[in-house]
Amino acid sequence: MNDDLTAFVDALKFTGFFDRRTPVLLSRAPGRLDVMGGIADYSGSLVLQRTTAEATFAAVQRTERALLNIVSLSPDGNGVPRVFALPLEALSKDGWPIGYTEARRIFSNSTDGWAAYVVGVFISLMRERGVVFTDGAKILISSRVPEGKGVASSAALEVATLQAVTSAFGILISAKEIAILCQIAENMVAGAPCGLMDQMTSACGEIDSLLALLCQPAELQEPVRIPGEIAFWGLDSGQRHAVSGSDYTSVRTAAFMGHRILELSNEDSSGGYLANVTPAEFTTEAISLLPDQMTGAEFLARYSGTSDSVTTVDPSRTYSIRQATAHPVFENDRVHEFRRLLMSSSGEAQRVRLGELMLQSHESYSACGLGAHGTDLIVKLVRAAGTEAGLYGARITGGGCGGTVAILGRPDAGSSIAEIVVKYRSFTGYTPYVFSGSSPGAAQFGTRTVTM
Repeated sequence: MNDDLTAFVDALKFTGFFDRRTPVLLSRAPGRLDVMGGIADYSGSLVLQRTTAEATFAAVQRTERALLNIVSLSPDGNGVPRVFALPLEALSKDGWPIGYTEARRIFSNSTDGWAAYVVGVFISLMRERGVVFTDGAKILISSRVPEGKGVASSAALEVATLQAVTSAFGILISAKEIAILCQIAENMVAGAPCGLMDQMTSACGEIDSLLALLCQPAELQEPVRIPGEIAFWGLDSGQRHAVSGSDYTSVRTAAFMGHRILELSNEDSSGGYLANVTPAEFTTEAISLLPDQMTGAEFLARYSGTSDSVTTVDPSRTYSIRQATAHPVFENDRVHEFRRLLMSSSGEAQRVRLGELMLQSHESYSACGLGAHGTDLIVKLVRAAGTEAGLYGARITGGGCGGTVAILGRPDAGSSIAEIVVKYRSFTGYTPYVFSGSSPGAAQFGTRTVTM
């Protein structure tokens, strides 16, 4: 971590972007590896998340000019740093913060979409916390969290930015609230219907532990230390993932549709969260109430809508309701067992069962239509290598449909991971990026003051 901090500070001084007379506040927020839980977060599941060694840095300097001047050193498709500027007056109307719908329109040009995650945190502070910005800011971003690989690059960007902004402007705010405001920015300004686990991991995660978050709506529980006889890796499939993609959105919508059907029946035991339904209750009582598929138009005619504030039911679309509803019910049960195993036992039998739970999770993703050829191939290669190679299980992560696979193995299985990389390249021509190790969350890192 010290190496990437030093490199970022050197980059700050080299760019000449900042005024030498005013301090610069910088923060660091890591990506996340979704070990267990994934898309069940929006249904109230327990999720277990590990921070990545890779992180995003944000540096913020207040300016007298009422302008947000943003530069990302992560280049665009042409290898050029990305630049975006917006007058502060564009974020207010008649003395009030603009609405989220109006904010989304600012970034309707796809080339500026990346800036929504930065400007969005200003808007969420204005709307949710009543913050009034009279000074502008220069903001410089540098990220080593690869984009489109399902490791929460957008959350790392939001959290790093918001933590640096609050520090630069003297706004007192907890790490948990930083995560919540960042999720609002991503949902309402960037327009990506993500759950909360990405931002919470980036903000509140700890090195060498799994963040345990009960998403009802955001109950941080005791971190789960990773035992010394277990290691986790992430392998990038090369198939780009996006939370805003139609498959993730349709599965999320279908889960809320199923929950709505159960809520209006006499068999609802969820207490407001679908994940609270037990597998036994689902199998014996709920499953018969849920259609395998239903069109959006038919659902709206019968049930009016869902309780989800960030997705809408498309009348023209057909939704696979039963499977999308089943996934968070059984996933929540798997995650709880996974945590119990990590905290209470050790040895070969523990690793075998942990691996089985990850494989079951992967299969459930596929049943929801969130699989992908590349991620399936990585899981297949892990299973073929097996326990003799020190590998026990693997699963697709995050929103699915590509992205990264989480792998569980013994700490000495690094050579086996390298062999899977070689085999995957021979099949696909693509060399996976390997995520290994963890780093402090933004709160644990804190902020640094740098003078130019």
